[in-house]
Amino acid sequence: MSTGADAVPAAAPRPGRLYLVPAPLDLGCQPPGDLRDTLPRATLEVAARLTHWICENAKTTRAYLKRVDAVQPLCQPLQSQLLQELPHAVHKQGDHRQPFDARPLLAPALAGHDMGLVSEAGMPAVADPGASVVRSAHALGLQVVPLVGPVSLLLALAASGLNGQQFAFVGYVPQDATARTRRIRELEALALRHGQTQLFIETPYRNAALLQALLQTLHADTRLAVCSGLTLAEARIRSLPVRDWRRSTDAAPTLPTVYAIGP
Repeated sequence: MSTGADAVPAAAPRPGRLYLVPAPLDLGCQPPGDLRDTLPRATLEVAARLTHWICENAKTTRAYLKRVDAVQPLCQPLQSQLLQELPHAVHKQGDHRQPFDARPLLAPALAGHDMGLVSEAGMPAVADPGASVVRSAHALGLQVVPLVGPVSLLLALAASGLNGQQFAFVGYVPQDATARTRRIRELEALALRHGQTQLFIETPYRNAALLQALLQTLHADTRLAVCSGLTLAEARIRSLPVRDWRRSTDAAPTLPTVYAIGP
């Protein structure tokens, strides 16, 4: 008969994996599109079986999971899902320069649960917060699994006709008019000197000001691509030399937009 001293300790649970779960690019658009148009079945199946999440915003993540449930039933009711939000400062200021210690958020994975990292639109940690979570997962020895889904930057680059062999994403340009003009000139100089496509983004309500600044600042021969509402029915993609843009009567886009400049 075994005694307490002879008992074999229970094995530690196998750590879970961190899945990088892309979201559709139609945040805030009505009516929303069919998830099956932009997310493959395998991605939806993984999202449906996860019950532990790290997200930007719990409200929009619940709305996303409700849409997933409509095409791929969730393994647990939405009310039973555990959603942890990244701190406000992380998704407003970014987490690439001053890393946030996300290890406490990954405690469920250490306890054996697979987890999902999701942003409000597109791929988490690409033009979105989440890099600190991925770094912490690697530090803890967790397997990181990126899933297939829409990435607006690459869709815009592919559709722009600009150099897809050498490119850089530079985030947002400054809001201040003087600083914005200076930054546009810097980016144009890089693009023309090195042939490196420069990609940047803007929020819809500032698109008009940015587009006007680009047309006033860039050289006439510089090519400007404006890619709006990617993957949506109302998507609009135009790539023209600035001289042609200046003759255009098109209104500034009112949807999320990726800009690209290059020779």
